Amino acid sequence: MTVAGPRVSCVFVCHDGAGRVLLARRSAGARDEPGTWDCGAGALEFGESFEAAVAREVYEEYGVRPHGIEQIGVRNVLRGDPVDSHWVAVVFAVRVAPEAVTLGEPHKFDALAWFAPEALPAPLHSQCGRTLELFGTGAGARLLPRQRS
Repeated sequence: MTVAGPRVSCVFVCHDGAGRVLLARRSAGARDEPGTWDCGAGALEFGESFEAAVAREVYEEYGVRPHGIEQIGVRNVLRGDPVDSHWVAVVFAVRVAPEAVTLGEPHKFDALAWFAPEALPAPLHSQCGRTLELFGTGAGARLLPRQRS
């Protein structure tokens, strides 16, 4: 039996700098979990920097160039029982211009929308909640507007 090694994925939470996050709804043509809302992601290609991979994927998926890219965490993603999918997900917060966002991969996604972190859509992709936790409570939290007391 040949065991494949883990792959590296650059996962990104696009935000507008004012507290909203961009999510895409996975279409019937998506690799998995169609009908769920998800952050963006893509595999790291050989010889590519994390930042180059994120910029490439953001442009492919949302037709927009990032204004800022910040690494906010790493996740070890094991899926299946027994495990049949293993990804090391390097997670980024990516600021984009909301008015420039377009649906770049309609074969994978059928809708894009902006959400406040406290008003997320349902259902979320099985991995999206953990990624958004990194954005909202980890290093990405400083990118959210301060709450007034």
